[in-house]
Amino acid sequence: MTTLAKPPTAAPARPASAPVRRRRRVLLLGAAAGLALLALSLVSLTQGQMDIAPTVALRGLFGFGDQGDVFVVQEFRAPRLAAALIAGAGLGVAGSVLQRLFRNPLASPDVMGITGGASFGSVVVLAAGASASLIPLGALGGGLLAALLLGVFAWRSGLAVTRLVLVGLAVQAGLAAAVNLMVVRFPAELAGAALQWTTGSLYGRTWTEVGGAAAATAVALAAVFVLHRRLAVLDLGDDSAGALGLRVSAARLQLLLTAIALASLAAALTGPVAFVALAVPHLVRFVTGPPTAATTVLTCLVGAVLLLSSDLVVQHLLPVEGLPVGVVTATLGAPWLLVLMIRQSSPVNRRAS
Repeated sequence: MTTLAKPPTAAPARPASAPVRRRRRVLLLGAAAGLALLALSLVSLTQGQMDIAPTVALRGLFGFGDQGDVFVVQEFRAPRLAAALIAGAGLGVAGSVLQRLFRNPLASPDVMGITGGASFGSVVVLAAGASASLIPLGALGGGLLAALLLGVFAWRSGLAVTRLVLVGLAVQAGLAAAVNLMVVRFPAELAGAALQWTTGSLYGRTWTEVGGAAAATAVALAAVFVLHRRLAVLDLGDDSAGALGLRVSAARLQLLLTAIALASLAAALTGPVAFVALAVPHLVRFVTGPPTAATTVLTCLVGAVLLLSSDLVVQHLLPVEGLPVGVVTATLGAPWLLVLMIRQSSPVNRRAS
């Protein structure tokens, strides 16, 4: 008697490899951040003292519909939205580059004094009576000044973590005090315009300011992607990078200047906004793992989402009107910085370093 052959059994499904799981996480986070950005942008365009229907707001964004709606959307809400997206993306990437460059989870433009320097440069431009289109240039000069001060006072010890953070906080505090002094000494009509550079604000952005900062930020972000391979080699350590033929000092300087430019341009739009550059790289790494070119794109998206959502909280959820967005981000950033410093100073981390 013949027996029927058993059908072949299907091979057990293999678990997805680590690179595949990582790509899935990157795609999921990218999709979630993109959808959140679209939703928050729509809220930003439609909600305010005068609510506008989504279809009306979108038509007004492109210059169609009632002239009152067009004016509100194009002249008030859209520039503020664009400023939040540009500054959030720039701050997130600047923080990521600085943390990788210094191999220090506490490195960020606001901790190291760069945003304070950028605010100082912006206020100097205002005090000189120059055009608003020159504010990004003044912010860049102030950011470079802060980096120079940081290097002079912190470089002697080889950029140790504790010294770097303490000197950065001192530089930030000193430049913030200089900004406050200039604001107090300003005539009344200039004091209001300069006030945003004491706490950070997106109020009153204009297309002139946004347009210049957007173009310069796009160039700086493109430079980050061009230099990404060099940054990835630096992640291996200076000795390994040098053995692979990389000019370590030149690469570090190029990346540092790019990060300073991104942070300074963001500060030219918003003033010294804390927490975004510090937290966003950690959030992205927690979900996706080690940084890559794809996670740099995610850092842009998450930074924009975080700053825009903070601005919407200021506008619509807090009982006090007129608060700057820096109040929300600083409230979030203070405990985050404390946790990071405690972890950095723990015995395990000290032995690892």
